[in-house]
Amino acid sequence: MPVIDELDGRLIALFAAEPRIGVLEASRRLGVARGTVQARLDRLVRDGVIRGFGPEIDPAALGYGVTAFVTLQITQAGGHDPVAERLAGVPEVIEAHTITGGGDMLCRVVARSNQDLQRVIDMIVAVRGVERASSVISLATQVPFRTLPLVAAAAAEGSRGGGARPRTGARRAADQDAPGRKRSRPDGGGGTAGPEAGKG
Repeated sequence: MPVIDELDGRLIALFAAEPRIGVLEASRRLGVARGTVQARLDRLVRDGVIRGFGPEIDPAALGYGVTAFVTLQITQAGGHDPVAERLAGVPEVIEAHTITGGGDMLCRVVARSNQDLQRVIDMIVAVRGVERASSVISLATQVPFRTLPLVAAAAAEGSRGGGARPRTGARRAADQDAPGRKRSRPDGGGGTAGPEAGKG
C-alpha cells in the first residue's frame, strides 16, 4: 500500500488547487528542490495515488443540471462486466458500480432536465442484460466528491507512523539540490551549494 507523508500531502493539495502550476513554481512554493517535486510526482503517479492532471468537468455547466442515482437489476447469466461495457456507451452514465443489497449495479447519471432523465433511463433499460431500474433524483449536493481530506489523513498517519521512505540515490541527490542545503565535500567538510559556493 502506498505511503505518503506530509510533503506528499502538501504537493497533492497544491496541484489539486492549481493544476496548471509548473514543477519549478511548485518547488518554490513548497521550499524544496525541483528534482524533489518531480521525483515525488513521478512516484505518486506510478503508485496510482495521482491518476491524472486533467481538468475537472462540471456537468451542470455543460447543461446537465439534473443528477440521479439509478439502481439496476441485471440478468445473472452474462455477469456484470458485459453490462458495464454497454452502459459505458451511454454518455449520461458517468459512474457505474457493482453493489450489494437489493440491486446489482448503481449508476450515477446526469440529464438536462427531469423530462430528459426519462430518456436517459429508457436508454439504460434498453441495454441488453438490464432487467429493471429504479431511480432517485438528487435535490442538492451537500458534500461534493472530494479526496483532499483523505490525503491529509493519510499524510498525517504516514508521518506519525514513520512512513518516510528510505532515501534512494536519486532522492538523496534531489534533496541535496534544495536551496541552502549543505553538501558534503570530498574532504569531509561542509559547504553551502549555490552561486556563493567556492568563493573565498
